Amino acid sequence: MNDAHRTFLSPGEQAEFSKTITADDIDMFSKISGDCDPVHVDEAYAAKTAFGRRIAHGALVMGLSSTTASIISHRSVERGATGTLVSAGYDRIRFVRPVFIGDTLTARYVVEEVDDETARTRSRVEITNQDGAVCLVGTHILVWVNT
Repeated sequence: MNDAHRTFLSPGEQAEFSKTITADDIDMFSKISGDCDPVHVDEAYAAKTAFGRRIAHGALVMGLSSTTASIISHRSVERGATGTLVSAGYDRIRFVRPVFIGDTLTARYVVEEVDDETARTRSRVEITNQDGAVCLVGTHILVWVNT
């Protein structure tokens, strides 16, 4: 096998990252993304919705999986992988339940498939809250680009 394509990863490998979502996180994400929907930024408005309070942006929640992908990427490089590791995208992302200010989320990233011929991995992403309830699920594709 050509090591130029080798990922140095195996199915079943995992990474985790935890973070408590704050009002500042939501406010900063609103400013960065331009998504200032009142369900995210206006407590009085959000109190009258089905959620009863402000909720985090789905894209903010999904962003936590980027950290876990980076952990896996660095692990691959430390083991000898070459090239530039990049995200080829996320598939089948589902926002299963809302995330509120004060929720502590844990992003779990599990490598499911490794294809050293194409220098790609496919991994399951799952984000749960402090109660173990699933908030987001999806699939991530990581690619090793060699020049």
